[in-house]
Amino acid sequence: MESSEPTLDQLRHEIKFVAHASERDGVTQWVRSHWAGFSQPYPDRTINNVYFDSFELAAFHENLSGTSRRSKVRWRWYGDTAAPDRGTLEVKRRRGGLGWKLSYRTQGDDLTQGSWLRVRQKVRQDLDAAGRIWLDTNPLAVLINRYRRRYFVSGDGAVRLTVDWNQQVYDQKLRSRPNFRRAANLPDTLVVELKFPVREYARASAMVQKLPLRLSRNSKYVIGVQAITSG
Repeated sequence: MESSEPTLDQLRHEIKFVAHASERDGVTQWVRSHWAGFSQPYPDRTINNVYFDSFELAAFHENLSGTSRRSKVRWRWYGDTAAPDRGTLEVKRRRGGLGWKLSYRTQGDDLTQGSWLRVRQKVRQDLDAAGRIWLDTNPLAVLINRYRRRYFVSGDGAVRLTVDWNQQVYDQKLRSRPNFRRAANLPDTLVVELKFPVREYARASAMVQKLPLRLSRNSKYVIGVQAITSG
């Protein structure tokens, strides 16, 4: 397990807001007219994640309870495909109210072919020793989630704002092969998130003073597990 402490520049604050998906146009207009000068660095895109966890779902329970030190492991790729050319194993780590991310680039795979065992082996072969430990200690593919994301960045590049919608979740826990056919029931929500370095906390807080949404502690992984468990 990677034990090195993050630098101050690697630590990030996150502020999340949740609303109904019907609020997306209003939120987009609010962002584009904001005094911080937000712009879109690139077009909207689809994000796909395979969340891995221990067989006891340790990461889920840590996130649900708000444990101060916690981690989530996911394999991410972009685009409207289940056969990406490349992906990234990401480990999201938190300590108190601050977070940072470890990233390990990998080749892609066709998730419509073969088993989860083969997918894990394919991802694992591209990882260094630290990345392999994260995957080996979180061997269970729990769920796949997919959603659309719109990106914004403040005029000075210090604050990133994302708008996520059209989230879908697919249960993988008891399946030997990836499941993309049966999605769990989810509320039609919109998630707005600001990410910024520690030194920008006061400024970022001022940016969202008049955002007409509800501040919320929101984890797509926790919501996804709850959806596939109750469904």
